[in-house]
Amino acid sequence: MVRWLSAKLGPTVASRYVARNLLRLLTSCYVGPTRQQFTVSSGETPPLSAGNIYQKRPVLGDVVSGPVLNCLLHIARLYGEPVLTYQYLPYISYLVAPGSTSGPSRLNSRKEAGLLAAVTLTQKIIVYLSDTTLMDILPRISHEVLLPVLSFLTSLVTGFPSGAQARTVLCVKTISLIALICLRIGQEMVQQHLSEPVATFFQVFSQLHELRHQDLKLDPAGRSEGQLPEVAFSDGQQRLVDPSLLDELQKVFTLEMAYTIYVPFSCLLGDIIRKIIPNHELVGELAGLYLESISPSSRSPASVEPPVPSTGPEWDPQSGGCPRDDGHSGTFGSVLVGNRIQIPDDSQPESPSLLGPIPGAGSGGLSSEEDHALKRELPRSAHGLSGNWLAYWQYEIGVSQQDAHFHFHQIRLQSFPGHSGAVKCVAPLSSEDFFLSGSKDRTVRLWPLYNSGDGTSETAPRLVYAQHRKSIFFVGQLEAPQYVVSCDGAVHVWDPFTGKTLRVMEPWDSRVPLTAVAVMPAPHTSITMASSDSTLRFVDCRKPGLQHEFRLGGGLNPGLVRSLAVSPSGRSVVAGFSSGFMVLLDTRTGLVLRGWPAHEGDILQIKAVEGSVLVSSSSDHSLTVWKELEQKPTHHYKSASDPIHTFDLYGSEVVTGTVANKIGVCSLLEPPSQATTKLSSENFRGTLTSLALLPTKRHLLLGSDNGVVRLLA
Repeated sequence: MVRWLSAKLGPTVASRYVARNLLRLLTSCYVGPTRQQFTVSSGETPPLSAGNIYQKRPVLGDVVSGPVLNCLLHIARLYGEPVLTYQYLPYISYLVAPGSTSGPSRLNSRKEAGLLAAVTLTQKIIVYLSDTTLMDILPRISHEVLLPVLSFLTSLVTGFPSGAQARTVLCVKTISLIALICLRIGQEMVQQHLSEPVATFFQVFSQLHELRHQDLKLDPAGRSEGQLPEVAFSDGQQRLVDPSLLDELQKVFTLEMAYTIYVPFSCLLGDIIRKIIPNHELVGELAGLYLESISPSSRSPASVEPPVPSTGPEWDPQSGGCPRDDGHSGTFGSVLVGNRIQIPDDSQPESPSLLGPIPGAGSGGLSSEEDHALKRELPRSAHGLSGNWLAYWQYEIGVSQQDAHFHFHQIRLQSFPGHSGAVKCVAPLSSEDFFLSGSKDRTVRLWPLYNSGDGTSETAPRLVYAQHRKSIFFVGQLEAPQYVVSCDGAVHVWDPFTGKTLRVMEPWDSRVPLTAVAVMPAPHTSITMASSDSTLRFVDCRKPGLQHEFRLGGGLNPGLVRSLAVSPSGRSVVAGFSSGFMVLLDTRTGLVLRGWPAHEGDILQIKAVEGSVLVSSSSDHSLTVWKELEQKPTHHYKSASDPIHTFDLYGSEVVTGTVANKIGVCSLLEPPSQATTKLSSENFRGTLTSLALLPTKRHLLLGSDNGVVRLLA
């Protein structure tokens, strides 16, 4: 459902409401100690050597977050790489950003889960980035993601709420993330861009090693309460240390972890490891000690086999990111233990024999799971963001969700050419993924509103309804049965899916043509029509004949009915006459509730809003807001040069259009405010004839006298 919705809603709404909440949901997938337990696969798993490094060992949270990540990546496949770099990456930086306090911050369980979610999502993102994008944002990934994560991970003063388990999981995930980036960018780039994160990671082993030797000095009796002791390290820096955390840190950064981190990086970095990791020898020794501890009896090839699968599969020979052969490490395929691990000298002669079984042992892992891909192409989607769409989308995802105002920026998003005459009316369907346009060329066209191209692209209609005999002046959707109603003097009801005519209602008397039509809101299925003799008729599209017939004139001669509007509840209908007179009628009783001279000129358009509010515009250049049963208008706007011949509503605002191609935004609330923008000729050619607003997507559809409809934001 989420995938279907994110395609249907379009890029801005999907990113603002769907992706944003999926990202928040991702953190919840990792909250709590149970979600941070490693999943046990079939058979016994030796602690850290199970699963290969690059693919990381899954925890329960990874299983839970699977569908969420799938939906997030689906949105990226739909709308392209900008979703990854402009929406997901900033959110990841926000998740891992250190707390505002400069002192040692205690993590809460939500922040801890956020760190795990951030590292998991970063790993997914990097697989889908193209090489150029990856190199462009590498400094950002290093400074905004890796270093903040490592500062929590290697901190000697910050404890994790779930203790050593959460820290171990984060450690394994971070190793696999950095290994993935190293595989993607190759040795030289690692040295240039990633030496700081890699060195920071390795540094923690030295710090713990020294703390072990300084054990006795940690708790001098004279230390004041509440202050953490400072310890001087061999690199000349003083660091605060929380003695209560040492136990947790010892559990995480064990010999096994040293082995887990040393092997892949020694393979990936080759000789460069000496340049960027000052303490690589110490970590190498610890890794050697771990190897000895798991095979104390003899160091025959067979006894080293258990850890082999752990780091064999990830080195994909095609990746090109690893050294082929550099004289004193194993050849490329057999990088397992290799003489790269500097075990104490006496064991050195035997180390070549460790290479024996390796090439065979490590070959099966890669094909078993497709998740091991180092790089995947994002498919070229028809809806990928570029040009104006991209610029508008970037602006929209930065707008606060609480902002209830309509902002018109004049960004051209799409054009819909096809009508050979002026567009007289446009109406979006309630789902906002299609809209209807009626024209002087006697056709109604149904157009798709899915984004495509960079703002200059033209879209073809999905369906053309050509059964009308005259120019069309009304088109709308009957929401309850999902039919389209269009009128050229006769009312046609037709099915938008097939284009088949369901019913045609001719005027009852050929001398008394229909002058205005409106459709009732769901759940009603009626159409209301006004004829030139001031009679209002209701027809239910489910049954033949008339439903009701009401006379509106009441002895006066107010002229022709120019516009009809039905209240959102369907309880009242208001009719506007060519003399400026307005009549309000109760649809349930047929009684006229009120008739009043609203304007001095011809009424051009009326809309009814929630809360018994009516908005009317007239040829006397005014736009007036009324309460249904109050005598005086609540607001009165004057347009300076031209009358407002078309307008639409957005929340508590009215978006207006004039023949001079000016778009205005007026407020229905106090205090009155009005802002106008002149449409530029490159964005809109011709004269504005009709306007409709897409409330969820916040776009404008503008019809012109040259037959083209344009979508602007």
